[in-house]
Amino acid sequence: MNVFQFIVLNYNEVLRVTLEHLWMVVVSIFLAVVVGIPLGILITRWPGLDKPVLGTANIIQTIPSLALFGFLLPVPWIGARADRLAILALSLYALLPLIRNTYAGIKGVDRSVVEAGRGMGMTDRQLLFQVELPLALGVIIAGVRVATVICVGLATIAAAIGAGGLGEYIFRGLAMVNNQLILAGAIPAAALALLADVSLGWLERRLSPH
Repeated sequence: MNVFQFIVLNYNEVLRVTLEHLWMVVVSIFLAVVVGIPLGILITRWPGLDKPVLGTANIIQTIPSLALFGFLLPVPWIGARADRLAILALSLYALLPLIRNTYAGIKGVDRSVVEAGRGMGMTDRQLLFQVELPLALGVIIAGVRVATVICVGLATIAAAIGAGGLGEYIFRGLAMVNNQLILAGAIPAAALALLADVSLGWLERRLSPH
């Protein structure tokens, strides 16, 4: 029996773990967007904050995933449930591309366009929402795209702490030395990452200024 026959025969279980995986990724990206994009905007307004904010996000990104799970385990309420722990860890990993791309996108807006808006009497808030963010949107979506692909991949590690997802098959397959089980988790995870990359890539091209 090959891996595709296994997926068909265990359709309900494969669907369950795939939906668990997808749920973790969607919630993590949502939380990362809610925190990361405002932080990216903030450091364009307060230049002295860019190095500490980007540096902290960069440090988080370099921490191995299992080590980060271990650091977060003693945190009250978060450490009580594996899914909360996994979502927080994935959100932290997704912050760097979101903050960096938001910052780079806004800073990359042609200064002459900004000055023209300022000359028309636009406030800083109006410049941000009517000029800078629309022009930076393609770059910001590129950050969301990178963060999503990162989260889809790292969410497989969440099974190591009992958070579920497609990593269940991968870890079970490794323990049993069963390539079929490993592929049953790896193939849907790769398909999700590819789908996210293609979909957000299309959106990025659509929203990039021409």
